[in-house]
This record gives sequence, C-alpha cells and structure tokens, in this order.
Amino acid sequence: EAFTAMRARGAKVADIAIIVVAADDAVMPQTKEAINHAQAAGVPLVFAFTKVDKPGANADKVREQLSVMNILVEDWGGKYQSQEISSKSGLNVDLLLDKVLLEAELLELKANPNKRATGSVIESALDKGRGIVTTVLVQAGTLRVGDPILAGSYSGRVKALTNERGQKVESAGPSQPVQVLGMQGAPTAGDRFNALESETEARDIANKRMQLQREQGLRTQKHITLDEIGRRLAIGNFKELNIIVKGDVDGSIEALADSLLKLSTEQIQINIISKGVGQISESDVLLASASDAIIIGFQVRPSTGARKLAEAEQIDIRLYSIIYDAINEIKSAMEGMLDPEFEEKIVANVEIRETFKITKVGTIAGCMVLDGKITRNSKIRIVRDGVVIYTGELASLKRFKDDVKEVSKGYECGLNIQNFNNIEVGDIVEAYEQVEVARKL
Repeated sequence: EAFTAMRARGAKVADIAIIVVAADDAVMPQTKEAINHAQAAGVPLVFAFTKVDKPGANADKVREQLSVMNILVEDWGGKYQSQEISSKSGLNVDLLLDKVLLEAELLELKANPNKRATGSVIESALDKGRGIVTTVLVQAGTLRVGDPILAGSYSGRVKALTNERGQKVESAGPSQPVQVLGMQGAPTAGDRFNALESETEARDIANKRMQLQREQGLRTQKHITLDEIGRRLAIGNFKELNIIVKGDVDGSIEALADSLLKLSTEQIQINIISKGVGQISESDVLLASASDAIIIGFQVRPSTGARKLAEAEQIDIRLYSIIYDAINEIKSAMEGMLDPEFEEKIVANVEIRETFKITKVGTIAGCMVLDGKITRNSKIRIVRDGVVIYTGELASLKRFKDDVKEVSKGYECGLNIQNFNNIEVGDIVEAYEQVEVARKL
C-alpha cells in the first residue's frame, strides 16, 4: 500500500507493462494493483509466468485467477499475450521479448530523436560523492551531455549521463533511461523534464515555479477555524503529531509520508511539515524545534552539527531502513498519545450471611468470600436477586475484631458499607477495580 503512488507513476510512463506472476504462487494484491494502474493508464499488458521450472508450478492456476479478473490470455482465447519463463535458467525469455516487440510493432510506437529531449523523472537521490543524481526516462528527442535541463522546480546543466549498467554515455534517445548529474536540486518523481536552449532560461523558469510553489504552500496552509475549534472541543483530547521526513530517494520519501498521513484519526492528526532528499541538516532540527516536531530519517543520517543541535534542543531523531518499521513505530507512538481506557475487573464475590446493627456505626455484615480476594480499598456493588441496588465503597473490613487490608476466598470477614445500611442476608457484595487499558488505533 505504501508504494501505490510509485506503481501509478510507473504505469503512466510505460508504453508496455510486463506483469510478472510466479507460477508456483497466486496473483497477489500488489499484482492486482499494478494491473489496475496499467489498465487505468491505458497501457497494454504482457504477462510473464515465471518460476515454471520449480516443482509445483502451475501456470494454468494463474491463468484461471486472471480470468476471474476478466483478463483472458491468448492461450485461453483472450487478447492478452503471455509467456511461461524461468528467470533462473533464462528459459523462454527470448520468446517473451519477441512478444513485447510484436506488441510494440502493433502499437506503432514512434518518437522523433532529432529535437530537444523531453521525458519524465523516475527518481532523484542525493549521492555523497556525485551530488544530486536524477534518473530520467527520455520519451522524445535526444538528451546530450552539456544540455541545459529543467525538471519541476529545479534546473541545471547535464554534466554526465550514465546508463542502466553504470556506463557513461554521451547521449540518450527515446525510451532510454539514464542517470543525470548536474541538477541544482532533487526534482519530485513523476515531474516532466525538458532540455532547453540556455541555462539562463531554465533557471528563470525554475525560479518562477519555486516562487509559485511557495505561494501555493502559503495559501494551502490550514488555519484553525471556529468550526475546527468546535470539532476539537467536541472530541475532547485532540492531539497533533508534527513530523519532518528526510530520505535518500524521493520515491521512498513520498511513500513514507503518504503512509504516515493515512494514520491520522479523529483524535490524533499527523502533519508532515517538511520532506526532502538528503541528510538531516541543522535547519531541519531548527524547524523541528520551532514546530515541536520529530524527525524521521529513511536511509539517511544527521550531520555532526545536526546531531549536536538535536541533543541540545532535545529533538527526537528516528532513523529507519524499512518503511514499515517507521509506520509501525509511529502508530505505536500515537496509541501512547491516546488517553487510556478503563476496564472493569471483578476481583471478589462475597456473600452476606448475617447482619448486625450497631449504634453510631450502622449495619455490619458477617460475610464469606466465595471467590477472589476483597481488599479494604475495593469498590463494591450490592447485588440482590441479580439486581444492583447500590454502588459505593467499604467503610471497614475486619477479621474477627482486627482491621485487615484483604480477605481471600474461603475466609469469613466482617464489613460495613459507607453511607449504606440497607443490607440483608443473602445479598452479594461484588468487589471490582478499574484496570487501565491502552487504547488501540
């Protein structure tokens, strides 16, 4: 679920989607989600049934599950191409590629390489040695080393291009994914990029976009209204948890931030006040201090200055390498912020077997503890013929003539009840206590 946006972006930039399903397994929820995204984006599907060389592999079972989703492969008289393959041995991979090429020919996928490059940002990350590394997919034109480039709210000049094997290349044409070095900042995954005529033009447009983004951010800041104050008062103990998210790649930050926002409830609201690519800096710590936030680092670490400042400002920095660990810990923290609930626990049942009226004291009951253990501080109820007739507290608890703190099952005791004397032989005194129970989201 955390990677829904990532799958949706992948479907939008793809010309053909290869849906890989293990033949020894079933069609998983994430596979169904990937199929739905591809269909929503109008992307043709080719199915690859992998692990066919494993014992227990049953591709027909997968075909059957797909047919339930109204997806019929060509083998079963449908329109979708499929191929049984083995990634381990390479069995039939060439046939799968042939089917992909056939699909591409039918679609007549064409692009003009003789113009300035345009395409989509797949991912952006901060590399310690190389700076901002942006992975892009060229969709039209040719991207060359030295080209001024604009992506989202950031500009730059292409200093180097590397292909999917890490080899340096001088240019990249349509449908080629490359890593670009030279961006001034980390654009958001899914942003469009354009190669422009001059770096000045790229910088001017980037600055205008950044300004617009700031203005929109200010406009969309939620200020508290009378209605919101009323809602919070009605809920009672409304709380907020402010979070700053920093990570190594933009896609992971987006997945984590979206998942954390979904944890918001009526009682506790999560606010992502800032998110970005790169190490945790001193400015992040100062922002956390000003907004009373915690900082979550995903695959990144704080700088030395940021760590010292966080210790001085007592800012909580949490570091994770697995998204679901971060989500579960924040969820646990939110449960800790909720006011506890109290659950009633019956600790003893005591039968009244004799009553004595004593002047200035009231009615004393001679009792037998039927089960559990009654204590001097227990809250009690008087139950007569199955009906509760009084709820209150003990005034005294005795064994023979001595005051005692507790009396256990099978022992006799004497007790009288505070502000209540209408007790009869056969009444049951039910002792109970309120146990604190942690609330769950």
